[in-house]
Amino acid sequence: MPETELMSSGACLTDRSLKLYANPVGLDKTCAEFFAGIGLMRYGLERCGWRVVFANDIDPQKQEMYAAQYPESDPHFVIRDVHDLQTYEVPSVTLATASFPCNDLSLAGARKGLLGKQSSALWGFTRVLEEMSYRRPPIVMLENVPGFLTSHNGTDFANALAELNRLGYSVDAFMVDAIRFVPQSRQRLFVIGSQLYEPSVKQRTLTLGFFESEARPKPLADFIFNHTEIDWAIRDLPPLPASTGRLEDIIDTESNSQEPWWPSDRAEYLLNQMSAKHRQIANTRIAAEKVTYGTVFRRVRNGTSMAELRTDGIAGCLRTPRGGSGRQILFKAGFGEYHVRLLSARECARLMGADDFRISAPRNQALFGFGDAVCASVIEWIGTHYLNPLVVDLAESKERNGRDGKH
Repeated sequence: MPETELMSSGACLTDRSLKLYANPVGLDKTCAEFFAGIGLMRYGLERCGWRVVFANDIDPQKQEMYAAQYPESDPHFVIRDVHDLQTYEVPSVTLATASFPCNDLSLAGARKGLLGKQSSALWGFTRVLEEMSYRRPPIVMLENVPGFLTSHNGTDFANALAELNRLGYSVDAFMVDAIRFVPQSRQRLFVIGSQLYEPSVKQRTLTLGFFESEARPKPLADFIFNHTEIDWAIRDLPPLPASTGRLEDIIDTESNSQEPWWPSDRAEYLLNQMSAKHRQIANTRIAAEKVTYGTVFRRVRNGTSMAELRTDGIAGCLRTPRGGSGRQILFKAGFGEYHVRLLSARECARLMGADDFRISAPRNQALFGFGDAVCASVIEWIGTHYLNPLVVDLAESKERNGRDGKH
């Protein structure tokens, strides 16, 4: 939207917002993060040279944790529903990220998809992109749960990609599990939209499975193959790193843990909630001549609350602690003893690749923030191996088109 239209629409433009609006889009590794949460997207991007100059979220408690980590962020953090954001508030940047709510896309939710109250926030983000007009960022990145791919039999995913196409972005998609970087099982789906022209999928001779790789498992590869109406721009990715971290690597020592061990009667109650199979595993661990760690989630099975033990050295996916089932429990066993407590906020930070994140919020607030965030180590890998090379290619393309007289 031209500046004259903004002025005639009655928008209140400060000197600062006018300056931001007037800045031309550059390729300077600046980022606007939508659905910013506590700032783990920023944490990962900064590790590979990006600079966040705008952030938006609706949750003041998440913003409080964000501000504790990034005290200088106050001038550029807007606490507001994305549907109510004014376009002039968003500066010109190279990258816009959107970790939009997964509530309606996850298996744990009602699967209302992109029409649901929470996940429909994606359309608020694309509305901002549309209204930015010629200031539209040359790169966008969406992040969500794998259920985004299958929501409404793939229709939601196809509609989201088609909307990015309509806004001038060719798209790519891949999945990365945080287990490759930290001892947490946390798979997420990423979509990159770019204004860089690349040969379309429709122009290639392909066979089913052509796109299949570590980062593009068969369901995603098949989706790409079967949706030639979408303007794809698939880029090569290096092999994902091998998983090496284990749960014991992130455990607080006895002296500095902020989480107390549960009293024996409460710990015994948890043990008695295990199925015969899981109780046998727990008993074996308790009797072992070494100390080992596992994690426990409470789940409802056939109407009964059950405690399910995981002992492969990997934590389950961190969640927001709504109700008892969202809290992940640490199970320490060996030499005839066992001890039980919740994972601490610091341990959760380490599981999210943000070891030194400043934590001053109360426990539940911190656990909610980390459980609703993106793994920073994954973002650092994507920034290093995808976004940074893409910026170079965009800059070269821009320079080449300038020499050729193209606009």
